[in-house]
Amino acid sequence: MDDVIQIDNRGDFGLWAIEIAKQIVSEQGFELARAARDGSEEDVRVAGNALGQAITNAMLEVYDGLTEGLPEE
Repeated sequence: MDDVIQIDNRGDFGLWAIEIAKQIVSEQGFELARAARDGSEEDVRVAGNALGQAITNAMLEVYDGLTEGLPEE
């Protein structure tokens, strides 16, 4: 999520969403699965929260990109 990409249409957004979902699942999903297999309830809760935060961060990133340059209300 460090590279800047240009989203000009729905297809570009779809490709971005697929790539970001792959990245989030590979990083955070693995941690959640490992916590579910080997960890305590607290470990699962922490890993689940990290997964949710990664999704939130991705959505806010795209929102910020969509609203960049618009006048503030």
